[in-house]
Amino acid sequence: MKVVSRKPAEAGVTRLGALAKLPVFFDLRDKRAIVAGGGAGATWKAELLAASGARVEIYATDPCEEMRALVLRGAADGELVLHERPWSMGVFAGAAIAVGDFEDEAEAKAFRCAARVAGVPVNTIDKPATCDFQFGSIVNRSPVVIGISTDGAAPILGQAIRRKIEMLLPASLSDWAGAARDIRGKVMDTLRPGAQRRRFWEAFSEHSFRTGASPETAMLEAMIADCRAGTATSSGRVTLVGAGPGDAELLTIRAVRALQSADVILFDDLVSDDILELARREAKRMMVGKRGRRESCAQEDINALMLTLARAGKHVVRLKAGDPMVFGRAGEEISALEAAGIPVAVVPGITSAQAMAASLNRSLTHRDHAQSLTLLTGHSRKGELPATIDWSRAAAPNATLVVYMGAKQAGALVEKLIANGLAATTPAVAIASLSRADEQRWSGEMADLAAGIGTLPADAPILIGIGGVFAALEKKAELPDVRIA
Repeated sequence: MKVVSRKPAEAGVTRLGALAKLPVFFDLRDKRAIVAGGGAGATWKAELLAASGARVEIYATDPCEEMRALVLRGAADGELVLHERPWSMGVFAGAAIAVGDFEDEAEAKAFRCAARVAGVPVNTIDKPATCDFQFGSIVNRSPVVIGISTDGAAPILGQAIRRKIEMLLPASLSDWAGAARDIRGKVMDTLRPGAQRRRFWEAFSEHSFRTGASPETAMLEAMIADCRAGTATSSGRVTLVGAGPGDAELLTIRAVRALQSADVILFDDLVSDDILELARREAKRMMVGKRGRRESCAQEDINALMLTLARAGKHVVRLKAGDPMVFGRAGEEISALEAAGIPVAVVPGITSAQAMAASLNRSLTHRDHAQSLTLLTGHSRKGELPATIDWSRAAAPNATLVVYMGAKQAGALVEKLIANGLAATTPAVAIASLSRADEQRWSGEMADLAAGIGTLPADAPILIGIGGVFAALEKKAELPDVRIA
């Protein structure tokens, strides 16, 4: 009987997927690097190699002005030496890396062959067939360095990915990484392996993204002492974040960073799934939305929940549609948090009036039509038009009026405006699901506004605009001949 032997294997282990290229990081400090060529491509690579601490020797018979300027001013680190002559076989001795910038394929092949004889890895710019390695897009928060490769298939995509990562990483991350290197020895000497060290580095990492400021020695030493004594606790806080009108691309960079550092996210009913996808995976998500005439969370309950979570040491992100400070009831939440001594910060968002202007390509303050802009809520605590509105101001003829949460009261709104002197023929627009893929709009005369809103999805959030700036918009629906006297 034949016995089949196999190596022990852990069940359920996933095999590492195929890699187009192996990502590695060369230590070039105080090492020789060869650059052949004097054009713009060679200039960029020479500066990159020098910034890594290398002594870069450049061989170029006719260096461009950009190359000469680089050598004159120097790089961020390392050394740049320009030899105004061609490269030769002897230049590779003792070199750690070589880069060539050639128009001629034959010269690129000769350069690679000569470097290989000397055992030096080669890159020839824009000639992958003669490359031993490739340069990727770089995110520089040194000593944190991120390299991005598309295996040469889509360099522009690599640059786009770099920009996305750049947005998420605060500039101060460089200082935090440097501080980690400097304080590592003290952490190893002071804290026991296991829970104490892990607690410190988790707190350190959290602070590096949370504060946006550079670390201070006294703060780091206090963190070490707290972890050693077992008293380290995470102080809770709340950030009110504006999610904008719905399109995730309209979030601010600071809003994305807040989502990435949140422990718990309390979000409105109108916040899109695309925006929630930008939050860190570990964050707990809780919908606390409030919509007119629907079952909703009471504001007092939301306030109490924020206090409970923050007191438990959580970073709570209160994610609100639009801007928190524009009809977002942020004032009530801030007052409750400040009264309880909970730190609270606000990240503004794009309010719907701004998104409306962008969607319609209409300036809300076009000087030919409007010398003022009024933002009005159409929804009081009782669900009707607020009793305290100054209707004579709202009906000003040379102004733009934008009404939030006013779809249900559109008829009463128009009656009030006409009664206070605004012409029934004033241009008006209503937009449902503003900035989202299913956005729909109606436009026409103000007298037809209520009927126009009736052509839009009943459950969608609707924003109303009234004023001369909305003239000449294409009508999106045929309406019955209805006029309000």
